[in-house]
Amino acid sequence: MIEVAVVGSLHLDIMVAAPRLPGRDETLVGSSWHYKCGGKGGNQAVAAARFGARTAFGGQTGQDDFGERLRANLVAANVDIACVGIDATQGSGMSVAISEDSGEYGAVVVSGANLSIDAAAIVSAWSPLWDAKVLLLQNEIPEPVSLAAAKAAKAKGARIVLNAAPARKMSPQFLAFVDVLVVNRVEAAMLSGEDDMAKALTALHSPSRDVVLTRGGDGLMLMTRDGRWTDIPALPVTLISSHGAGDCFCGALAACLAAGDGIEGACHFATAAAGRFVSTAQVG
Repeated sequence: MIEVAVVGSLHLDIMVAAPRLPGRDETLVGSSWHYKCGGKGGNQAVAAARFGARTAFGGQTGQDDFGERLRANLVAANVDIACVGIDATQGSGMSVAISEDSGEYGAVVVSGANLSIDAAAIVSAWSPLWDAKVLLLQNEIPEPVSLAAAKAAKAKGARIVLNAAPARKMSPQFLAFVDVLVVNRVEAAMLSGEDDMAKALTALHSPSRDVVLTRGGDGLMLMTRDGRWTDIPALPVTLISSHGAGDCFCGALAACLAAGDGIEGACHFATAAAGRFVSTAQVG
């Protein structure tokens, strides 16, 4: 049985190392570059699988070399790709990400085939995914696709986890299906209209939804559906790069929830996993 189903994006990242982000009209000399298979959906699926969950992915690539790399990366991580489609008319999703010497980064994403998934078709075409214990979603594919997935999985009893990244407005209809909402500071402020994180957490809370607000090195704030507030500190580590840390967190969180852990215990584990991730050099 599938434990974690991930429906989301696949991007091939071109990672560039540079002292800082360039300014407008500036040509900056970098020190190195490499490919990295990504997309929030793909990253989170790989993380869930690496943390022991039987994981399957629903998404789409182009019929190109980037798509071959992306599909092979999922297979290598033991992620089931039976529900990964190939669009012969659109290029695969990709991004260019610049990692600064400080460990921070910035990126530009071109979504490509991720945007041409047929929301109506996936309900039957991806039916094996809906029997999962946890469905993990993000905001890098069109909302109608995520909504269709949430409806289908919820009808089978799945727990719906939404990482609301990148920040964008979402319909109340979609949010009503979400059991666990994961946001960072930017997403929390945008969705709630509150710059104060305590107020944002309260505004996003619902009696039917746990809210996890991640704050990088400042740890996270958790408000459970019963209104209980818990602060969980970050693991004290030396930062190498924050790129992909949120995806590691979400994949670990989903794996723990699928294994039957409570939300607080899952957050503790995922926080530690993300801390180890940002303090370890990531290649490939």
